[in-house]
Amino acid sequence: MIEPQKFKSGRWQQEVDVRDFVLRNVTPYEGDASFLCPPTERTKQVWAVCLKALEEERANNGVRSIDIHTISGINAFTAGYIDKANETIVGLQTDELLRRAMKPFGGYQVVKKALEENGFEMDPEIEKIFSHYRKTHNDGVFDAYTEEIRTYRSLGFLTGLPDNYARGRVIGDYRRLALYGIDRLVEAKKADLHDLTGPMTEARIRLREEVSEQIRVLGEIKAMAASYGYDVSRPAYTAQEAVQWVYFAYLAAVKEQDGAAMSLGNVSSFLDIYITYDLNKGLIDENFAQELIDQFVIKLRMVRHLRMGSYNDIFAGDPTWVTEAIGGRLTDGRHKVTKTSFRFLQTLYNLGASPEPNITVLWSQDLPLGFKEFCAQVSIDTSSIQYENDDLMRATRHSDDYGIACCVSFQEIGKQIQFFGARANLAKALLLAINAGRCENTGTLIVPGIPALKHESPLDYEEVMANYKLVLKQVARVYNESMNIIHYMHDKYYYERAQMAFIDTNPSINLAYGAAGLSIVADSLSAIRYAKVTPQRNAEGLTEGFDTVGEYPCYGNDDDRVDMIAKDVTHIFSTMLKELPIYKNAQPTLSVLTITSNVMYGKKTGATPDGRAKGVAFAPGANPMHGRDENGAIASLTSVAKLDYRDAEDGISNTFSIVPHSLGSNQEERVENLVGMMDGYFSKGAHHLNVNALNREQLLDAMEHPENYPQLTIRVSGYAVNFVRLSREHQLEVISRSFHQKMR
Repeated sequence: MIEPQKFKSGRWQQEVDVRDFVLRNVTPYEGDASFLCPPTERTKQVWAVCLKALEEERANNGVRSIDIHTISGINAFTAGYIDKANETIVGLQTDELLRRAMKPFGGYQVVKKALEENGFEMDPEIEKIFSHYRKTHNDGVFDAYTEEIRTYRSLGFLTGLPDNYARGRVIGDYRRLALYGIDRLVEAKKADLHDLTGPMTEARIRLREEVSEQIRVLGEIKAMAASYGYDVSRPAYTAQEAVQWVYFAYLAAVKEQDGAAMSLGNVSSFLDIYITYDLNKGLIDENFAQELIDQFVIKLRMVRHLRMGSYNDIFAGDPTWVTEAIGGRLTDGRHKVTKTSFRFLQTLYNLGASPEPNITVLWSQDLPLGFKEFCAQVSIDTSSIQYENDDLMRATRHSDDYGIACCVSFQEIGKQIQFFGARANLAKALLLAINAGRCENTGTLIVPGIPALKHESPLDYEEVMANYKLVLKQVARVYNESMNIIHYMHDKYYYERAQMAFIDTNPSINLAYGAAGLSIVADSLSAIRYAKVTPQRNAEGLTEGFDTVGEYPCYGNDDDRVDMIAKDVTHIFSTMLKELPIYKNAQPTLSVLTITSNVMYGKKTGATPDGRAKGVAFAPGANPMHGRDENGAIASLTSVAKLDYRDAEDGISNTFSIVPHSLGSNQEERVENLVGMMDGYFSKGAHHLNVNALNREQLLDAMEHPENYPQLTIRVSGYAVNFVRLSREHQLEVISRSFHQKMR
């Protein structure tokens, strides 16, 4: 039997504390990428099988296979392999590569519809169970919804709510399985359960039941690993075992849940400790170290969930958001860049560009230059990674051991969870302020008591703003009520036991509200304030367009007159949300984020005072509207950087596209300029940046010849997608975005 590794001792030995283990044992790396290796022959063989399966998936309308008889679970399927003889890391969600499975506990009708859209019928026995005996999260939510919430939802004021799909954004500390093994984790959970005594309030009863479920699922994970021939009752002793154990923990989560985001967390620095140990002992070489990470990433890329078409309207491109955070710094001043940070980035060369895992670089001014330059190189070559401001988040959120939930959201690993909340349509809400509380499309009275405007030719800024604040207060109230219902029912009917088993027993919680249409609101209010805007009304008195005379500043050009409007609106809405009571006493946070839902939001929103026509897509996230940021890349970035992270601690998403030659005439110049640009951007307090280094012509060619671009990856709003997997409508929206031709 292999002896346990002798790592530096600390508190992690007495209690479950992975951060302490990393703090004491991590080996920061100061060098460059010259040590990296190409894929091994084994990896090439495994990836070749995957490429063929991916081609079959694309040819079959995006779904290669569905199991229509089995409800997915940790041990619902026999062990599955891609190429068993060559796999270094094993395990699949089902028994077959890229086979999707049913997870009906979130919503039985959702699964049924997804099957029908793919030409299948639900197994009659499963239909009987969920029609007569088993209630789902979706059923519970709609039983509790008020008529008001239903109206806000159906007309597009609240959009993308996680009421008919799993909420996601709960990150298990999957490192715990490798460091402690199942038996030690069960022991800790049983001790917690023992101490959860009276008084037996509703909260205490619920928590005792949840911990009991966590203990039960840990036993199921042990059985799953055993089906592959591994004993995870004990800690991992080798680098290969450490990677495998972490993957088994994550695999359990994606077998049971199909959340909107199933993030991985922050595992690279942790795994590097095991890899470095084995390398120093001569047990493995660098080729094998890279093989471990390559094959781990292959498994992450093969994660699939069964979705219906309307889900893809909100989250285009079939994403899973297997978000892994790399880099960043410790509070003691050291950085967490390791050789395995580089190895994760190297997979984008060894396996080709890909949206998954959603690699997120925690950027700090003091990270090693060699790492920053390699990140910039990878961005320029693949457009596959995103960046977040580690200096900002670490100082604001008071933790150096965190991951990114879904797209851009901070989450302390193992200590905190997040309740996903989708988004409120701030642009459509502005039209309520101009239409006396009525929906501009249907005339439905949404917010009673909003006075008709006294000044129409032109609109008066102060009057519109007064109405808008009244509207936002009611939007915040209804939004809050819907979130409380959704998360109460999700806990009741679709509790994430496999993830929560790897999280502290009573973690802190934040609720992730979201806002869409900020740039439209900023430009619309700017037009009202600085130009002359007169609404065009139909016979029912509803706006159907606006006449604008005169010029006005547009968001995205480093002009405080409009940029401060965007900042103030974010602050106003965030403050209103923070005043409301939240389920489980969660802490409210707000994101300025749309994902690819900006297309759908646009469809549901009438013409706006900024000149945007009815039905036109919103800009993604916190971006300026397409083509309005006319003063160059730096000015556009500076406008977004003015948004205050304290008002949007769930994240401020900025998707940036630049023509490669604008960064420099050769690769060396481009890398240097991109590093400098990000240093400057984040030094201003900016939170997030997607980087696309692309030519619009390449995307146009990919639209016409998708077979030539199977792995063309682009960043959208907080995540990446294979461009050819987007609908044509989404592709056209991406192509219409600003592609900066100059830095200034």
